[in-house]
Amino acid sequence: MATPAYLRIRTELEQKIRSGALPPGARLPTEAELQRQHSVSRATAQRVLTELAQAGLVERHRRRGTFVAEGARQENLLRMVNPTLPGPEIPGRHAVDSASVIPAREADVELPGVPEDAPVNQLRRLKFDVDDNPIAVELSCVPFSLAPRLLDEDLEHLTVHAHFARTGVPAAKSRVYIDPVLLDEDTAARLHLPVGGAVIRLRRLTWLTNGKLAEAMWHIIRPDLVEFFIEHTVLSTSD
Repeated sequence: MATPAYLRIRTELEQKIRSGALPPGARLPTEAELQRQHSVSRATAQRVLTELAQAGLVERHRRRGTFVAEGARQENLLRMVNPTLPGPEIPGRHAVDSASVIPAREADVELPGVPEDAPVNQLRRLKFDVDDNPIAVELSCVPFSLAPRLLDEDLEHLTVHAHFARTGVPAAKSRVYIDPVLLDEDTAARLHLPVGGAVIRLRRLTWLTNGKLAEAMWHIIRPDLVEFFIEHTVLSTSD
């Protein structure tokens, strides 16, 4: 089934907002401009802007236009669990904090089924918003036997699931856990937050087709700068 026009256009604009290509305060095309650019009806153009506003991504002002909203950025939780979605789980600038091969016992994340002395790739990155505020710490651990050249990649832009796809690693399914945790000293310093503060940790496990662990990772996100949502389109109409 072809993707409805409104959903295709909305997704394109949403990606620009999330990537920072359209920063807070930026003006979006008008309904008439969207009609001309995409050869769609006025109703479709209106729906695109209305749904972006309902998602809290833009603000609409009569006679002035539609502008990217200020405040907390929103991210789709489904991106954390669905490896078919392109791009990183949290868009924005990434900086490598550490990258090394260590014994599984020393990993800062639980690795179910992986022997304690098995070598694993551990990658820790910091993620920043468009104003260069640190918004998240990410830790990813992958068994070395699955990805012996993982740390040779461009680690600032690496997406582990894309590496798996390129190298033929048969990842089969992912599951995300939502854990309330208290900030330890190191993570608090990285996020410029007080030690002991309550935050949400998004922890993801990915398994191979044979049931063995492919990756264990987590994100700890600044709750004052990012909020997460899950959205599912239930309409199947096309325009």
